[in-house]
Amino acid sequence: MASVEKRSRDGQVTWLARWRDPDGQQRKRSFARKSDAERFLTSVSHGILSGAYVDPAAGRQTFAGFYADWSARQVWESTTVKAMDLAVRSATFHDVPLSRLRRSHVEAWVKAMDAAGLAPGTIRTRVNNVRAVLRAATRDRVIASDPGAGVTLPRDRRREAAMVLPTAEQVRAILAAADGGTLAAFVALAAFAGLRLGEVAAVQVGDVDFLGRRLTVQRQVQRAGGGEVEVRAPKYGSERTVFLAESLVELLARHVERHRPGSDPSRWLFVGTSDQPPHQNTVGHRWRAACRAAGVEGVTLHDLRHYYASGLIAAGCDVVTVQRALGHAKATTTLNTYSHLWPTAEDRTRRAAESMLVDVLKGRKGPWCRSAVPSVDVSLLP
Repeated sequence: MASVEKRSRDGQVTWLARWRDPDGQQRKRSFARKSDAERFLTSVSHGILSGAYVDPAAGRQTFAGFYADWSARQVWESTTVKAMDLAVRSATFHDVPLSRLRRSHVEAWVKAMDAAGLAPGTIRTRVNNVRAVLRAATRDRVIASDPGAGVTLPRDRRREAAMVLPTAEQVRAILAAADGGTLAAFVALAAFAGLRLGEVAAVQVGDVDFLGRRLTVQRQVQRAGGGEVEVRAPKYGSERTVFLAESLVELLARHVERHRPGSDPSRWLFVGTSDQPPHQNTVGHRWRAACRAAGVEGVTLHDLRHYYASGLIAAGCDVVTVQRALGHAKATTTLNTYSHLWPTAEDRTRRAAESMLVDVLKGRKGPWCRSAVPSVDVSLLP
């Protein structure tokens, strides 16, 4: 039950507002004027009834202080911890009490990152990470709403403009430059199986079913401090089975025979120092050297994953097939990344019309015609 009580001390009158929060705890707050106390209790009562109640004392905690408490309870991978810590440290309002945090604080931070030359994608990632903290504060009823909601972010480039798709000639040249070493098989798994760099580095010989022509992706390699590597499950639950082309299976078999002979199925397909998987920096150095030798510029190892996806789409694979092959958690991720590569209705119309025209000109029976038509000499057409 909420109430306002008059208090007098040393000749000074104050008004004490009392109420019980949703957890049944007795709360109080003093005001210099009765009207302010009554207005405050009206706001508190409305918040309790609507489910939007916020403890006035909780908002005194700073953004960084709340993050420290909240993040300690989260089940995160080490890469997520690093990304979240980086985003919170970069926030220009990390020492601001949550009750005083406004949309303008977030807007000023976004402007500062943009002025510093950070890529739109980097800014978006950091803002999303910080907003995850703000949403948690909202759920804990520390603040009434997320002040970062609706903040305008720098416009990113269209995916079709930003994506680099290597040509078959470029992939062929890089493979030729890498031939004779272990990098050729590494490149092949990225280009013709769509594996990420960390996934390729974490493949064990036993993951490859040479007779069944498939590969099980069940771990990845991440960089750790001091040049070390850390092996963990694939990102976003990307465990999957990839169906391998016969030629790729033969290439991997030759790689094992030449570079990784033995009988232990848990031996790494590719090895770095101390019989551990190769470090990302080592792979990157060898990749750049192969690109220079091949005369290829502007292509990254991750671009080979796009090359693989584009090949599947060009061959007529549907969204779900491509999603599963790439290990995307959702089909929407696949569509958002590669929708511009799928044929449009206009493309399908043109192909259908082309098929009809070819059937007529060559005198073949088509599905649109019940009987074969005589062959037509193209040169006689008007």
